[in-house]
Amino acid sequence: MIRPRVTTIAGASQADVSRRWERVLQELRVTQTGTQIISGFLLSVAFQPTFTTLPWHARIIYLVLVVLACGATLLGLLPVVQHRKRPSRDPDRRLVATSTRILVALLLLVTLLAVGVAVFVFDVVLGPAAALIAGLVALAGGVVIWAVPTHPRVRRTPHRRHRADDVAAPLSRPSR
Repeated sequence: MIRPRVTTIAGASQADVSRRWERVLQELRVTQTGTQIISGFLLSVAFQPTFTTLPWHARIIYLVLVVLACGATLLGLLPVVQHRKRPSRDPDRRLVATSTRILVALLLLVTLLAVGVAVFVFDVVLGPAAALIAGLVALAGGVVIWAVPTHPRVRRTPHRRHRADDVAAPLSRPSR
């Protein structure tokens, strides 16, 4: 099971907590856009004239995807709702930590949703065998996304001194 790494420093300043909160919100915005696009695609499918001709298994896949999309939409709203319900509008460490966990759950849900959409589309267009292959490929891609470790230069440990050559641009290659 993948556990989110939540770093809550007891002595973190309000500015640090607010900065982390802004990062969580930005990631939620990105995820929400993708979820809205997938949800819009799914909602438009049911109103197509050929939808009634889909086999029963394709309709079940479709309904599972709609439930996943609705769940992802609601999960993406949860941190914002929690923030709005607070009497003080300043985020605290607990809100940021909880929202980070919610964001990881949301990203897992969106990964499953993307795999399911690939299965559904390939099933409708090419049939069940192609859907199975597409689903396995998409699932493998999802596993790779979650399993790939972060680049060693990005991961910073508190025990290491930072040298000038360690802060190269994220997309630059080391010179040889």
